[in-house]
Amino acid sequence: MVQKKYQNPKGGLNEAGRKYFKRTTGANLKPPVSRKKAKKSPKEASRRKSFCARMQGMKKKRTGSKTANDPNSRINKALRKWDC
Repeated sequence: MVQKKYQNPKGGLNEAGRKYFKRTTGANLKPPVSRKKAKKSPKEASRRKSFCARMQGMKKKRTGSKTANDPNSRINKALRKWDC
């Protein structure tokens, strides 16, 4: 579970959270890609499409109906942040 100070209230991680994960695990996490950003770069559009497909599958398979329908659940916030 990620600490609250590293979570963006609107979904995903904030900049401090991405730096924390890079420091602790070596993972280089990138910020979310919205539709607007995706239009500018085919590489970013591909990344967004992949993320949305993967997260939609997780939402169906890995969450209960309560979490899936809760607008404040982390998975739904992330999907909104990415414009999925």
